[in-house]
Amino acid sequence: MKQESARESLHGKTQFRISELPFAQIPAQSRLFLEFQTAPLSLKRFYPNAVATPSDIAKFVPEVLANYQTDRTGLCDALAEINNKAGAGEKTLANIELLRQSSTVAVLTGQQAGLFTGPLYTIYKALSAIKLADELRLQGTAAVPVFWAATEDHDIEEVSKAYSLANDGGLFESKYVADESFIGLPVGEVKLDDSVAGLIDEMLSEMSNTPFSAGLKATLADSWKEGTGFGDAFISSLAAVFAELGLIFIDPIHPGIKRLASPIYVSAIERADEMVSAIRERGRVLDTEGYHTQVLVDEDYFPLFWHDEEGKRRSLRKTGEGVYRTKETRVELARDGLIELANNQPERLSPGVMLRPVVQDYLLPTVCYFGGAAEIAYFAQNSEAYRVLKRPVTPILHRQSFTIVEHKHRRALDKFGLELSDLFAGIEQISLKLAERDPADTGQLFTDVEQKIEAELDRIESQVESIDATVAANFAKRRRKMIYHIGATRKKALLAQMRNDEVASRQIAGLFASFLPNGGLQERSLNVFTYLNKFGPNFIDWLYAAIDLEDKDHRIVDL
Repeated sequence: MKQESARESLHGKTQFRISELPFAQIPAQSRLFLEFQTAPLSLKRFYPNAVATPSDIAKFVPEVLANYQTDRTGLCDALAEINNKAGAGEKTLANIELLRQSSTVAVLTGQQAGLFTGPLYTIYKALSAIKLADELRLQGTAAVPVFWAATEDHDIEEVSKAYSLANDGGLFESKYVADESFIGLPVGEVKLDDSVAGLIDEMLSEMSNTPFSAGLKATLADSWKEGTGFGDAFISSLAAVFAELGLIFIDPIHPGIKRLASPIYVSAIERADEMVSAIRERGRVLDTEGYHTQVLVDEDYFPLFWHDEEGKRRSLRKTGEGVYRTKETRVELARDGLIELANNQPERLSPGVMLRPVVQDYLLPTVCYFGGAAEIAYFAQNSEAYRVLKRPVTPILHRQSFTIVEHKHRRALDKFGLELSDLFAGIEQISLKLAERDPADTGQLFTDVEQKIEAELDRIESQVESIDATVAANFAKRRRKMIYHIGATRKKALLAQMRNDEVASRQIAGLFASFLPNGGLQERSLNVFTYLNKFGPNFIDWLYAAIDLEDKDHRIVDL
């Protein structure tokens, strides 16, 4: 299926084309995810509120509103602070006011705070939530899109890289190295130093200079600057990207948000044993039925992290009845002490991955959550956390998934007779495939010679077998080695031939840098500023227009 859509550019209105690639044709997709995408209702034992289509989400609104207990005034006051600080647009602030109304629900998504907004899938998550909220409102349901910035995560190394396409077609890595004093702190507490300005300059210097470059630099420099928190910079830069689309940002580190989360923290501590037991049993069932468990939950698992006096985030493990110990410091904490912290100092606690969705949906009147394949997998486990904590299970939907194809890359694909799916074979196999077609006939020469050698070796083998079986067996081994070495030489010769064709080699490398950077889908590595630099802010509008929430395939967008 192909979809044609108009787009505005510096050159006026043009067209872009969309085609689909089923996830089953993309390597490394889990069975659970593939079944969820194609037959979600068959998995209701793991996803109690699974829906066949996003158009079914509206039916959950009454249940969500009936079970929502959080103080909307306190929530929206905190959201107003967070979003005003981030420089969010007027539509976002208007959506916060709409959320104050008791009839409004939230379409939620979220992601770890990443350098310069992180990978493209962060953008696709946000746009998916925005699109569904808009569609619900058109149907008469008051809905707002909300983005949960996971600033409590403490692995700064995991989120400190951003990848962009350089002007020469290669992949360029930007890496922020935090001061060692911040290691172990939530990333939202990491303060940027002056090196971040150099990262911005370096990244932009690798890109083409376009009419959008100066504005892009100003946007980045305004968010990512010395003294700013990593989480604040992440939220601020996303707020700039989505300035006109009304996306609300929630920062779980904000003191007002922490206070509101206190009751669900208390419930999680009180029912921790029951919750862990239920999640472990769900994991066992998933394994028994041939699925995989996304998160390994051991018997001593505890669903919350404890933040020590220095602010470092420490995992807790159960060591006895109602007693928990940090792995790194050997500090012991009792259940009653943790409950006291949850009541009086909730900023000293933060949820782990199995509890976080429940906390999100306690704080917000969430009607659905947009996640990636991994999140869908662990929702099959933590639906048990919802049950134990007596919360309605939030439906999860897979975010939109795109590969952006620029015109020059489409020309290269057409030149070589390739499609995106062909590239999954790897750059070496593609290079060999193309070398075989080369008019130099190197591949055909090797084929002809191999056939002749095989025929002559057949004659020798037949003669040797008639003389001595032991000698024949030894010859068979040597024959396999000869054929192997000829094949290895063939491979090296063909690859060298491709390298000698500098234009073709550069174009192939460019295809892999653009479509499969770091060996995975484009959306898992490339940063949105690659395309904002090339196409300007209209790029976000084009993506919004390309979204079709009913389409569950990976979507290839030709610009």
